[in-house]
Amino acid sequence: MRAEARHVAATLAFGAAIASVAYGAFTLTRLAAFERRVRRRGPANGHPHVTVLKPLHGDEPGLAENLRSFCAQNYPSYDVIFSVRDAHDAALAIARAVAAEFPDRTQVVVGSDAPDAAEPQRNAGFTNPKIANLRPAFARARGEILAISDSDMRVDAGWLDAVAAAFDDEDVGAATCVYAGEPATASLADALGAMWITEQFAPSALTATALEPLRYCFGATMAVRRDVFEAVGGARALAQHVADDHLLGRLVAERGMRVALVPYVVTNVVHERNVRALVLHELRWARTIRSVRPASYAGIALTYPLPLAAVAWALARDKRAGAMLLAAAAAVRFALHSRARRALSTGAGGSPWLVPLRDVLGFAVWFAGCRGGAVRWRGARLRLDRGGTLETEQRV
Repeated sequence: MRAEARHVAATLAFGAAIASVAYGAFTLTRLAAFERRVRRRGPANGHPHVTVLKPLHGDEPGLAENLRSFCAQNYPSYDVIFSVRDAHDAALAIARAVAAEFPDRTQVVVGSDAPDAAEPQRNAGFTNPKIANLRPAFARARGEILAISDSDMRVDAGWLDAVAAAFDDEDVGAATCVYAGEPATASLADALGAMWITEQFAPSALTATALEPLRYCFGATMAVRRDVFEAVGGARALAQHVADDHLLGRLVAERGMRVALVPYVVTNVVHERNVRALVLHELRWARTIRSVRPASYAGIALTYPLPLAAVAWALARDKRAGAMLLAAAAAVRFALHSRARRALSTGAGGSPWLVPLRDVLGFAVWFAGCRGGAVRWRGARLRLDRGGTLETEQRV
């Protein structure tokens, strides 16, 4: 019986590893296709006014440069709103300093200073920290297009034109961008975090768009027509969901409009205090994905060919076949390491020698994410239900 169980386990492991290698090979083709789209990208035909909304919480390496990049766009009609929740936030002084450099197009909103900040009935239900942060900023937005981007993102001067070009198509209700990781420091945690984004998240996202219509957004860029945003319920529709980007795209798609993937790569400046903080961060992502896309969560394991092939080799009776599979997995994985950097225009962070460690860590986080609903986000401990709704919030 024990030998039979081992044989079944070996067969399953071998099959999973083969599927993972095939998936990796297909992902390489999607990276190449996206790189061609970026090269062929043309300018926007129309130039609707765009309001860029930046939710801020705390200081972080490179924050001023990140914010400044969104204020220096080669686009004729836009404004930028920096939003913090209270006057004691460490990001406030930086936001005000950057805003002073661009006074004609930039303003800073402090949530605790909003006229209705003390009204419980207006603030009730905003358990998503980012959306709670942005709530007073939405009231000041003037744009026909609203573009929300996280504070750790950085762009070049062509970002806004690339985003606006997506809305030349009247069927597009929302647009989003993939992003690549760039470590903020030379620390191991920052390097591993940037590698996961560039070599795991972004290639998987591009592969998914080849297999199904895009029905979600990414926090790097969530751009939406203002009238569509209001029609789906505005900020309050997103207020209790941890995956606000995923939900916004779904709500737009449910109204019969498309979510466009912009041929542009945003840079995510990655900073983690240590490896433990990195693991907790990635565990939040894993559990969030499981809560909103439970049917596809198991398939994420296929994005880790090296751990799967190593398990298959360890269980295989035919060690030669196992070794050949492990070699194929290594070839695909290291090709992905190189190709992702070229296609996503980043050479920053992540030595090839870190690839095995990165994959073992990622596989372990995926496994841990298979159960549990508690996540940590910006100093808060949150609990998710099966649909991604935030059930509780408490400071930690």
